[in-house]
Amino acid sequence: MAKSISCSDAGKDCSWSATADSEEELMNKVTEHVLSDHKEIELNAENISGIKSLIKEV
Repeated sequence: MAKSISCSDAGKDCSWSATADSEEELMNKVTEHVLSDHKEIELNAENISGIKSLIKEV
C-alpha cells in the first residue's frame, strides 16, 4: 500500500505533498523538500518521528 504526506498535514501553509511505495522512499522526498523549502526545520530525531507519525496509507 502506498504512503503519502503533505505539508498541510503538519499545519504548514505549503501545498507540497508526496506519495511513495515505501516509508523510506517517502522520507527521502520529505527530506529533500524540507532541505530546499523549509530550512527553518531541523531534521533531528524528534522532528523525524513527528513527521513519520503524519504518514498516511493510501
